[in-house]
Amino acid sequence: MRGYHARRHGACAAIDSGTMFYRMIRPALFSLDAERAHGLALTMLKLMPAGSPPQPGGPLQVQVAELTFPNPLGMAAGFDKDGEVPDALLGLGFGFAEVGSITPLAQAGNPKPRLFRLAEDQAVINRMGFNNGGGAAAEARLQARMGRPGIVGINIGANKDSPDRIADYAAMARVMAPLASYLAVNVSSPNTPGLRALQDKAALTALLESVLTARGEAGPPVFLKVAPDLESADIDDIAQIGLDMQLGGLIVSNTTISRPRLHSPHAGEAGGLSGAPLRDLAQQRLRDFRKATGGALPLIGVGGIVSAEDAWARIRAGASLVQLYSAMVYEGPGIARRITRGLEELMRRDGFSTIAEAVGSEQDVSHA
Repeated sequence: MRGYHARRHGACAAIDSGTMFYRMIRPALFSLDAERAHGLALTMLKLMPAGSPPQPGGPLQVQVAELTFPNPLGMAAGFDKDGEVPDALLGLGFGFAEVGSITPLAQAGNPKPRLFRLAEDQAVINRMGFNNGGGAAAEARLQARMGRPGIVGINIGANKDSPDRIADYAAMARVMAPLASYLAVNVSSPNTPGLRALQDKAALTALLESVLTARGEAGPPVFLKVAPDLESADIDDIAQIGLDMQLGGLIVSNTTISRPRLHSPHAGEAGGLSGAPLRDLAQQRLRDFRKATGGALPLIGVGGIVSAEDAWARIRAGASLVQLYSAMVYEGPGIARRITRGLEELMRRDGFSTIAEAVGSEQDVSHA
């Protein structure tokens, strides 16, 4: 424990200095186009020495789908679309990193500009359209990191112009299964026309059957990423399919096409909204899926998580794991260690000794 506390003290000092540095350079980053700034962030992560990833065995360790996560906070898909910096992200303190979405063939995505900061709302709107370098390039890159520690999920998608999108998902599952800690099936992006139709009961059943077959019996767990813009009947259908097919978990949720009250001049841009304004909707969808699954299927909470309190609320509502992306745009790379440090404090405050004990406990008056 002495070594653990020493590492924790060093991490706290690194958080504070990293946060100050990011606050100094953020105005310069925000003077750039959002997509260009994102590219610069990836370049910086490639050039920086990778830190040590979190190790299992600490108080935040949690087991989901037979995987042991050193902490429950992950980087969501979309930040590292091509699997270029998963180890650098783990070195920032994330308990896992999800790369992608990756499609079989390279595609440019939608016309630019397609990524917008809504600084007044601590939000982002994107209509990227699954831009990525394709399966072959990502396969080579991820093959080169095999043997390194850390949980790296691979988020798979279909090409926009594919004549058979289910075949695309199956092909990606077959190629990426040997390289992935888990596979995430993304049928919930609003930026590929018709993609969300794959959340329909019959289409989703056919898709997941194909993916699970392609993955193989000994393959990694499969998570399904769903949209927040679902009707009650859709939630019940998806929950039942997930249970019947013994998925590893549901990722709740992707960006939203709805628009709460926003203040930014970019509020009218088309695409998926993420960041702080998504918090309440994503929290409610998590509760909905917790109820629909009866707690029998692990949930990964995403959307509007900015602080340790947000992450803790999502865990108390039923999430075994949580992810963020947009918050790092505003808070900088120290956010992972800042949130995990806060989670430890909140666990102690509320009398929990493990994350698993806290999952879904918001109705438990004994810990109120």
